[in-house]
Amino acid sequence: MMYRLKKEKEYSYFEAGEGTPIVILHGLMGGLSNFNAVSDFFSTNGYKIIIPELPVYSMSLLKTNVKSFAKYLHDFIEFKGFDEVILLGNSLGGHIGLYHTKLYPEKVKALVITGSSGLYESAMGGGYTKRSDYEVIKKKAQDVFYDPEVATKEIVDEVYETVNDRNKLIKTLAIAKSAIRHNMAKDLPNMKIPTCIIWGKNDTVTPPDVAEEFNELLPDSDLFWIDKCGHAAMMEHPDEFNKILQGWLNKRAL
Repeated sequence: MMYRLKKEKEYSYFEAGEGTPIVILHGLMGGLSNFNAVSDFFSTNGYKIIIPELPVYSMSLLKTNVKSFAKYLHDFIEFKGFDEVILLGNSLGGHIGLYHTKLYPEKVKALVITGSSGLYESAMGGGYTKRSDYEVIKKKAQDVFYDPEVATKEIVDEVYETVNDRNKLIKTLAIAKSAIRHNMAKDLPNMKIPTCIIWGKNDTVTPPDVAEEFNELLPDSDLFWIDKCGHAAMMEHPDEFNKILQGWLNKRAL
């Protein structure tokens, strides 16, 4: 499904459904379509789904960092006039959600993270020395998933285009450094927001012990595992992901 984006002021975003707003935050090389199944399901089950296009490649290099993206997200939430939102983020998106929650806890009703950076990530900005070799990039894209078939040609092409665009590559490396710099370990124990952690048991980018550390450090979190699943659970096992999340939202009366 191709998203029809709304464009207002400097914001470009997808919106569907009515109810409690769930703001979805995509990863560094993850398109909005990675969340097709999540947005289709929750937008017809009592939630308003909003997926903003994050300015990962359009901000100045000085502002290409996790903190700036968190502030951008805050400005977007203010622009939409939401009092409170549920934030759902994958990979870098999870990190932005966490950092936003640190800065603006009063705006966040709950947090959902999957394969999130913020404590550790193995490969966000590394290994692009052979970026002109399509097969190398294809293997790198496939390694993100437990099932390499999930890395469609469209996904591989997008990653290949990104890492071979000099401007985007520089921004990618800047974001990877920023993710390491903005480590959340000291902040997490102070973040009392209800948090749902959904993790692939076979994630090699943010391995399972990262999820366990998030769960230990966050005061009010629940950890759920998905078997035979890599770094993007909402893509590899969308039905299971939605079932877990819906169950958690119901249990928490969110």
